[in-house]
Amino acid sequence: MTQEIEIEYKNLLTKEEFDRLLYNLPFPEQSKTQTNYYFETKDYALKNMGSALRIREKDGAYQLTLKEPHDDGLLETHDSLTKKEAADWFQGAISPKPNTTKQLRAKGVSPDSLHYYGNLTTKRRETAYNDALIVLDFSTFNGKEDYELEVEASSKKIGIHVFESLLAAHDIQRRNTPNKIERFFRTI
Repeated sequence: MTQEIEIEYKNLLTKEEFDRLLYNLPFPEQSKTQTNYYFETKDYALKNMGSALRIREKDGAYQLTLKEPHDDGLLETHDSLTKKEAADWFQGAISPKPNTTKQLRAKGVSPDSLHYYGNLTTKRRETAYNDALIVLDFSTFNGKEDYELEVEASSKKIGIHVFESLLAAHDIQRRNTPNKIERFFRTI
């Protein structure tokens, strides 16, 4: 099964903080665009279990991902989709995929109960930094926009060290930062 544990630390940024990090760290000049398409049941069963389901379109490829709580971060379960399968999902023709369907059914959620709610588009820049990956995201969704720093690492120890060091070095206040899907659903 295609699964991984995601260990990441996030902080919402002001435009000025975003620009400060962008110009003082070795990010690429151009961002890459990705779009997340979000799915949920009508009664928000996934949210109520701390989980989320999305299709991410990136570089012409589509990946279905179920995110679930895990002791070390988030457990991500993936399935690849064709462009046609993704388009069918957006139109409500959900075709169950093996890995995510197995996890959904274990949670008591049928793929037939899923509904498409909308999308969030991100312009992303990434760079390796002190044994971690640092990410700057500018996201737009439902007439809103936001700026975010993410630090992804192979361990909590590395992740929190890099994250806190970046905030301190660039005089950025730590903020409670819900994940993108939470921010998206707050706007519906």
